[in-house]
Amino acid sequence: MARRLDEILVVDVESTCWDGPPPPGEMSEIIEIGLCRLDVATLERVEKRSLLIKPVASQVSAFCTNLTTITADMLDDAGTLADACELLTRHYRTRDRLWASWGDYDRRQFERVCTAQNVAYPFGTSHLNIKSLFATVHHLPREIGLDAACAHAGLPLEGTHHRGADDAWNIAAILATLLRAARAG
Repeated sequence: MARRLDEILVVDVESTCWDGPPPPGEMSEIIEIGLCRLDVATLERVEKRSLLIKPVASQVSAFCTNLTTITADMLDDAGTLADACELLTRHYRTRDRLWASWGDYDRRQFERVCTAQNVAYPFGTSHLNIKSLFATVHHLPREIGLDAACAHAGLPLEGTHHRGADDAWNIAAILATLLRAARAG
């Protein structure tokens, strides 16, 4: 099937985390998938969504809550990773679309957690690393964080940093500025 290039799905995941290594028997797993659809023709952000996921192999630590604002209580009624991946493939057609994230962490985390939980990986082979693209376009000596990139690009950091939907929204804004500049150049 041909790739659909009408929109780019920008994805940001939040995962269970600790101030140090995970406790014995636990692993970092996805607890939120944030996404933002970027219309390629208009370069407008057309949707912002958060999919919360109940962890099965870890607990939400105080460190994780402090970083992300996600609490264990928020995930009590959340769906499974399999539910979220099925929604991504069915509703967003992620196997047919270019998807993007800030760095390779999100892609690698999806691969690791899907393998560990025996869940079908929801994406095709086309992934865009916006963090590397941003550093390359701006001739930076190294990749920088999302908050620094927004400041560098003169964009506001909207919402709560380290919440998937808000970060995906901000990443999509950065991608839109890069694509606008490419079209103008």
